[in-house]
Amino acid sequence: MTLPTAIVLGVDSAIGLTVVRELGRHGVPVIAIGKSARAIGRYSRHKAQFVVRPKERPLGDWLPELIRDSGAAVLLAISEGDLVALAELPGVIEGCRILTPRADRLAVVLDKTRTLDVAAQVGIDAPPGWQPLAGEDFAAKAAALPYPAILKWSDPPAMWAALEAAGLPFEKIDYATDAADLLAKLARYDALGAWPLVQGWCGGYGFGQMLMMAGGEARLLFQHRRLREFPASGGVSTLCESVPLSQHRAQMKKSEALLRAIGWEGPAMVEYRHDPATGRYWLMEINGRYWGSLPLASQAGAHFAWEQYRAAVPQAGAAAPQPYRARRARYAIPDIKRLVQIWRSPAAVTAPGQRSPGRLGESIACVAEYLHPRTGYYVWDWRDPMPLVGDIIGIVRGR
Repeated sequence: MTLPTAIVLGVDSAIGLTVVRELGRHGVPVIAIGKSARAIGRYSRHKAQFVVRPKERPLGDWLPELIRDSGAAVLLAISEGDLVALAELPGVIEGCRILTPRADRLAVVLDKTRTLDVAAQVGIDAPPGWQPLAGEDFAAKAAALPYPAILKWSDPPAMWAALEAAGLPFEKIDYATDAADLLAKLARYDALGAWPLVQGWCGGYGFGQMLMMAGGEARLLFQHRRLREFPASGGVSTLCESVPLSQHRAQMKKSEALLRAIGWEGPAMVEYRHDPATGRYWLMEINGRYWGSLPLASQAGAHFAWEQYRAAVPQAGAAAPQPYRARRARYAIPDIKRLVQIWRSPAAVTAPGQRSPGRLGESIACVAEYLHPRTGYYVWDWRDPMPLVGDIIGIVRGR
């Protein structure tokens, strides 16, 4: 039986590549769309067709024609920007189901303050924090917070244009060591009349629970912990490992309840800081799209893209997903960049209140990971080797 075609919008990263590989290996013809001719997804043997997306043209101008010509049954998208754009389009285009969140639910997930409000209703803890608003006594609020503190935008996509127009960089995460430092950093945004969310630092490690929601129920579950990040002070996961579902069961039920309360459909990662010493979980955010460490889940046997496809395409069958296996995954080039960063200045890459990483120990751990029997890679796969070649060529040529 030939399965209906799927379009994957955004195959420029390891995330999109993983979706292409996963669907292709399950027999789905995949049309991969990338921003440039050197998108790594185009090199995968599992794509049926590759398309360079038209530049500076809204999705609504060219996507319906591509769907009509291809006869695609479903569309999956990767980037947050594309999710926002697709949320404004119909849920079905030319008979193709757009498997991305609708605008009302996406708005809750993108706005961290709204996410935290819903989380409180289902009994999920959040870090102590404050969303600065015009007219408040910033000094008094800052004095009452625990430090170090983290600054991050409550709704990043809503701020991109305003920050660019003001000539201000978009900072995914910033840190303040004390009240004076916090007030100085908030003052940079006074002219905008909008300020980032401020949260107190939480101990422990990065912990993610991933769920594929359909009809208010979780059809697939997975969880992992972060082992290394780049930048080393907090950023994209460069090494992570699966965590068995026999652990953290009560918290997984809360994560599912949170997504159900939002009315979420599709994949999402509920991201926490978890402190095993106290047993506490603090909600950081909901990543309402395919997340950066998706290769880990896929290699472990938790096939989220395939499960989302199966939920939408009856011909794909209804076989129960198999339990996933213990696995680690490494984003090799950023992991090496992390080590270089540590060698240059351990203190400069250390979050406030945390111990600086040791150069020698980090170097040994970085090299030893190549020998770990359960470690896979975000891009490299011996069954599909060309995307790594394409990725290296893109890096050399500056994409």
